[in-house]
Amino acid sequence: MRNPIRHGMTAAALALALAVAAGATAEAQEIPRTASGRPDLSGTYDTATLTPLERPVEFGDRLALTEEEAAAIADGEPVALAAAFGIPAERNIESAPPSAAPPVGGDGSTGAAGAVGGYNTFWMDRGSSAFRIDGQWRTSIITDPPNGRRPPLTAEAQAARAALAGFLRPNTGTAWWLIENGPDAPGPYDDPEIRPLAERCLLGFGSTSGPPMLPVLYNNLKRIVQTDDHVMILVEMVHDARVVRMNDEHAPPEIRSWLGDSVGHWEGDTLVVDTTNFNDTPALSGASRNLHVVERFTRMDADALLYQFTVDDPTVWSAPWSGEYIWPATGDRVYEYACHEANYSFRGILGGARILEQDVREGRQP
Repeated sequence: MRNPIRHGMTAAALALALAVAAGATAEAQEIPRTASGRPDLSGTYDTATLTPLERPVEFGDRLALTEEEAAAIADGEPVALAAAFGIPAERNIESAPPSAAPPVGGDGSTGAAGAVGGYNTFWMDRGSSAFRIDGQWRTSIITDPPNGRRPPLTAEAQAARAALAGFLRPNTGTAWWLIENGPDAPGPYDDPEIRPLAERCLLGFGSTSGPPMLPVLYNNLKRIVQTDDHVMILVEMVHDARVVRMNDEHAPPEIRSWLGDSVGHWEGDTLVVDTTNFNDTPALSGASRNLHVVERFTRMDADALLYQFTVDDPTVWSAPWSGEYIWPATGDRVYEYACHEANYSFRGILGGARILEQDVREGRQP
């Protein structure tokens, strides 16, 4: 004779298992899928977020913001943006530039405006809020190390960064390289090839094209086009395009590029992308040709992806570091980002440097 209590527990357990399975199946069906059954990542995403890459030190190891802290960050963004880029408050109101030339010595603005005025915050879009994962407003994109900040630099990287800082300085209106080092010293404006890639409109700034693919000051759209053999990610900024080859081997080590060589495979419903073969100037600031990035793209639902990454560059950082953030889907479209076509601005940049150098050689420097 069957034990009615044991039989009842078995039936309940079976019913529960069937309910969980049915729920899991329903959840899986809510994720868009390709004809081959893989999660369909295709679409356009707006990756702008007010959550910083690195956690502010005052949060320590705290991963999450309170509701009040998240609201305060969103409400304070206009003021914070103006302060961060040295844009006077009055220039946040009107988009039209001033009709007169800036005063001698500049108008007090800093950053990209160069003390002579620049576009106002209307043209900048860092997002409207922090992002949430599992209901938590995050304090940083970086999750490992636990303090949400990149690991210390190696001694080699510290020396390289110090040397670069001594060469690439803010514009002071003087040919300081000649003043300090003599009339024939090399300078940061000797030719366009030594200027930063983003300044030359060859690569988006701030690792927006990655990998890792990080949010920047504006133009944060990413468009994914997916087939069984390739996944293409079109980046709005400078229209960089990453092509991920599926289930392939990496290119030979002598073949290198700014965006590296990306190879993907599926682990369940997560696309894993392994990227190596970078050249000496990857998109990620400070990284070297030894950079290795592993990314994970997981379709959360029809409206969002979870983007996760791990960075390993033993030449630069003393340990690997990892992060994650949400890519919300958007109905916005990616249009051409022309930047400054044909690098026409470099005629002014290099020409201005020659004038400053002539002033030094002829004794007219300030």
